[in-house]
Amino acid sequence: MKLAVVGGGSTYTPELIDGFARLRAELPLTEIALIDPDEQRLALVGGMARRMLARAGHPAAVSTWTDRAAGVAGAAAVLLQLRVGGQAARNVDETLPLDCGCVGQETTGAGGLAKALRTVPVVLEIAETVRAHAPDAWIVDFTNPVGIVTKALLDAGHRAIGLCNVAIGFQRRFAAHLGVAPASVELGHVGLNHLTWERSVKVDGQEVLPKLIEEQGEEIAADIGLPVWVLRELGMVPSYYLRYFYAHDQVVAEQRAKPSRAAEVKAVEDALLEIYADPASDTKPELLDKRGGAYYSEAAVALIASLIGDRGDTQVVNTRNGDTLPFLDPEAVIEVPATVGAHGATPLPVDPVQPLLRGLIAHVSAYETLALEAARHGGERRVRDALLANPLIGQADLAADLAGRLVAANRAYLPWAAR
Repeated sequence: MKLAVVGGGSTYTPELIDGFARLRAELPLTEIALIDPDEQRLALVGGMARRMLARAGHPAAVSTWTDRAAGVAGAAAVLLQLRVGGQAARNVDETLPLDCGCVGQETTGAGGLAKALRTVPVVLEIAETVRAHAPDAWIVDFTNPVGIVTKALLDAGHRAIGLCNVAIGFQRRFAAHLGVAPASVELGHVGLNHLTWERSVKVDGQEVLPKLIEEQGEEIAADIGLPVWVLRELGMVPSYYLRYFYAHDQVVAEQRAKPSRAAEVKAVEDALLEIYADPASDTKPELLDKRGGAYYSEAAVALIASLIGDRGDTQVVNTRNGDTLPFLDPEAVIEVPATVGAHGATPLPVDPVQPLLRGLIAHVSAYETLALEAARHGGERRVRDALLANPLIGQADLAADLAGRLVAANRAYLPWAAR
């Protein structure tokens, strides 16, 4: 079975390779095609991938491609993990909003919109290449903002599912707290990508979330960057990304006082590429843990194995809402547990969502609809409308100011803005 990775020159890729090697029984790959326009990075990462597989005794071949069509041809699944504009564009996403008093983050708020504007057109071009050269392939999107990108793919009729590592991260964290196997932990995960809450945690069918909050609340709160009283009052665990909403002003102050995350990641990436260039390096470096994306490979393996093998198991994915959350449009993309098989993903029934969550989910989902319109069709007014609808912006003068700044800063990536 051939798997293609678009963005294969990413420093994330050895995390994927490590998972493919460890979990070969779940996903028997014969070829891993790494596709990237950066030949130098592709050579470094491709060499590292080959050495890692050889050390593990994995028989899969690693091929490297700058030609997307040749790289995806015949693939059973195509994994998207690209970053249009690289860390330089990310740095703008994380710093420009701060000048206006807004959170600077690459997937949420104004920075997330800028990333969507750059990313959606490129992803749709890639998806058309997949349709032409690997028409039966599943597209698994790990490229942020995952919810918006996945909706773009589904709206265009592609076989696509979005993937995030937040849920598997919580599952592993809770399992470690409880001293149980991760597979025995079932999450009541609900919301949108990077806007989710764990409303239930069950171990072998028994609810343990109240116990977790009582016994491990301080530690969990520290992990997600929120006060423990928030967890206790809600009776649930918000994802780390809720911090941008629940502690907005505190986050802005913190971000202004230190280098951007993009600057930190750039330094980590440079060090990782030096490791990958060493012909003696053949194991996933510990430094990769600082790059982010924990458990990404395991989530990807499980999802692709279920899509190809029609396993019918339950996984947390990004997929169409349908009637799962009745207060959202059926065409919206949500992040919930779903049954995954050859048909794709079917969301499991969800208990009624509390008004405190429902309002914010609906608000952000409406913003995502407008963000996708701006990404697909362009126009500064559409960008302004999306910012005005975003709860982290939501003021007319601020939205207008930010729209002009975002378009100017990203003009090189927005063909409609160059006219």
